[in-house]
Amino acid sequence: MPSFDVVSETDMQEMSNAVNQVVKEITTRFDFKGSNSSIELGESSITAVGDEINKLNTVTELLRAKLVRRKLDPKCLEYGEPEDASGGCKRQEITIKQGVSSELAKKIVKKIKDEKMKVQASIQGDQVRVTGKKRDDLQAVMALVKGMDTDRPLSFTNFRD
Repeated sequence: MPSFDVVSETDMQEMSNAVNQVVKEITTRFDFKGSNSSIELGESSITAVGDEINKLNTVTELLRAKLVRRKLDPKCLEYGEPEDASGGCKRQEITIKQGVSSELAKKIVKKIKDEKMKVQASIQGDQVRVTGKKRDDLQAVMALVKGMDTDRPLSFTNFRD
């Protein structure tokens, strides 16, 4: 029986490359000369620091631009509130979204069932498995899920015929 999985994965190697490009640009740009602005990639989050709120916003905009250039969806980032850091700086925690959340998985399954397609969708941890008898039905489900408005980028893996 043909099946595929709906997942939300972020390529951490590309994310690392994007953050390194932002670090390189911060060190060479004239408007960041002598400032304490920086960006750092953690295990599942990014920490951006700026002397003031405007420089912090510039750092996050640079990150967004580098992500788009590296074909990563900026929706994979969740920005926290800027907070005060030592030395009068501002710090912002940016979380990298991985996996399909349970609310989103329920929304995907409900949408598929509402369309009355001849497929079965089941939630399996942080992914949704869709199985059906015909390959065309599965491709219709893929088109349906791509058209949904979600808070994170979705992709399809493990397509079996």
